[in-house]
Amino acid sequence: MAEVEIKKENLVYTKPALITDNVMHYCPGCSHGTVHKLVAEVIEEMGLAEKTVGVSPVGCSVFAYNYIDIDWIEAAHGRALAVATAVKRLYPQNMVFTYQGDGDLSAIGTAESIHAAARGENVVAIYINNAIYGMTGGQMAPTTLLGMKTATTPYGRDPRLNGYPYKIAEMMAHLDGATYITRQSVHTAANVRKCKKAIRKAFENSMAGNGFSMVEVVSTCNSGWKLSPVASNQWMAENMLPFYPLGDIKDVKKE
Repeated sequence: MAEVEIKKENLVYTKPALITDNVMHYCPGCSHGTVHKLVAEVIEEMGLAEKTVGVSPVGCSVFAYNYIDIDWIEAAHGRALAVATAVKRLYPQNMVFTYQGDGDLSAIGTAESIHAAARGENVVAIYINNAIYGMTGGQMAPTTLLGMKTATTPYGRDPRLNGYPYKIAEMMAHLDGATYITRQSVHTAANVRKCKKAIRKAFENSMAGNGFSMVEVVSTCNSGWKLSPVASNQWMAENMLPFYPLGDIKDVKKE
């Protein structure tokens, strides 16, 4: 069979150069792969490949260093923003971001997250919110919705027993050091484009020294939710987005 030649002028899409050829370990339908692609595209388009440091802690994204060809630091569970703070202060000319799940950033690492935002650290947190502990067996997370069934709430989350879910993005928006807080998703093509635009804005905000930025991505976990990828997207749109509405929560440009 003759090899098909794709002319440059006819090329409409190609894999980001920073995405490696390693096979991803994420479950089919998982949002992580799409967000990885967006992060890689933004870094590449901004010309920051040699100046970017990613910090990934324990969780589904623990092997992020295998997929995006930049410098990475592995942090203890919940401590990514503390590590990112040190890196950015030592190398202020670098782009420093964390890639964290909801159990990591808003549970085990709540203190590190809140105080990094309060101090106005010039880093970016990419925050994947799928309302569950995805890697460790599908337990309830702080973001788990009321009535939602998980491994530790088999009859649904009961506020009298399990407390209420909270929105850490809105909590951070009250802090003076946080200047750009946004919530996006990647469950449709249009939302993927919006999410990429938000990630780029957050990175630009950081490089301009404007303070702390966070891009929350409301995501699916079809394995943890026990749903197919298509059903997961539908369930997310019908149940998660009313509680976690999309859009910019805070956008302040500092002098």
